Amino acid sequence: MQHGTLKRFATGAILIADSGSTKTHWVLLDIDGNVKEFKTPGINPYYQSYDDICSLLEQQLFCHIKANTISYVYFYGAGCAAIDKKQILYTALKLYCSSAVVEIESDLLGAARAMFQDSPGIIGILGTGSNSGVYNGHKITENVSPLGFILGDEGSGAVIAKQFIADCLKNQAPVLISQSFFERFRLTRESILDQVYRQPFPNRFLAQFMPFLSEYKHEDYVNNLIRNAFKAFVVRNLKQYNYESYPIRIIGSVAFNFETILRDAFIDAGLCLDAVEADPMVQLIKFHQIQYTIE
Repeated sequence: MQHGTLKRFATGAILIADSGSTKTHWVLLDIDGNVKEFKTPGINPYYQSYDDICSLLEQQLFCHIKANTISYVYFYGAGCAAIDKKQILYTALKLYCSSAVVEIESDLLGAARAMFQDSPGIIGILGTGSNSGVYNGHKITENVSPLGFILGDEGSGAVIAKQFIADCLKNQAPVLISQSFFERFRLTRESILDQVYRQPFPNRFLAQFMPFLSEYKHEDYVNNLIRNAFKAFVVRNLKQYNYESYPIRIIGSVAFNFETILRDAFIDAGLCLDAVEADPMVQLIKFHQIQYTIE
């Protein structure tokens, strides 16, 4: 089915999820058009097992929702591009929503549908991780692999914070900012190394410090740190697409909170940034309300 050319009629609720590595935003749209929102920790099948995901769903979501009232589930998630990873989420959700139509898609497609609806464009995500691709109005047709925060994820919260913390530990960050960081979060070299190298979700651990950096974004050190990260995102990802033919829109908390620096990085790279949004959910609801008539 092509969105916009045919409507389906839902006999039950629609459950929509936008999931990054840090948090999952759930919206339940019931048959009366009422919207209920829920937040759970992020779900990423690259970092979590099937059992871990089922436990999270049972304890934090389906204890609040009557799964047997749901007709359609749309889960847009980080780590959900590969077929085997989609299958993990599909099986877990079908365990609870056995009678529902369940579709698992990448967070990149969710971002594209939110920002462009049926129109083509280049979509980017800058949150805990980063990603980008070309959207033809229906699907992602090109994608430079993000590679995760160790090998890629340029411009993401995890990568920016990783560089910042490394600078603090190697005495490369301004003393006042470094001292403030360690005093506020009561971190030591040993505790940081343990979180990054031994504990689960190191990307989530790192990205949590972006609000701290936002407090200092007018300082030259932080401004340059973030601008260079955004430049790397543009050069290593967006410039590999036919960027002169499509509008470029970026979604995510890091893009939104550092929008001025992001726009400067685009100007430096000779690109035009069309729009920036913090969260896709409002527009995803619109996308699915148009696609489905609930009656």
